[in-house]
Amino acid sequence: AGRVQQLARVIVDEYDGDAAAVWSSATSGADLMKRLQKLPGYGEQKAKIFTALLAKQFGVKPRGWTTVVGDYGKKGYRSVADVVDAESLAKVREFKKAKKAALAAEQ
Repeated sequence: AGRVQQLARVIVDEYDGDAAAVWSSATSGADLMKRLQKLPGYGEQKAKIFTALLAKQFGVKPRGWTTVVGDYGKKGYRSVADVVDAESLAKVREFKKAKKAALAAEQ
């Protein structure tokens, strides 16, 4: 609950209570990433995934978004940014499982 309150405070203080302004007024992918990383609980990876989700599912594609999100911007089923139904969720889980197995095989 504390983190939600912190997040709400940032939205009120920085964006006049308009959560969508976090992304709608971003001038570039790098700006959007910077804004997201300032939110409580958002580190680099979560900011990348959320930026990819905004682009892939909501059409929010500020200049340079694909550069800042890295592999999360690729087509396929890599993260929650690619989940739209039960089938795509299963594919993301399969991708993550295969990636984890490949990392384990390298060690």
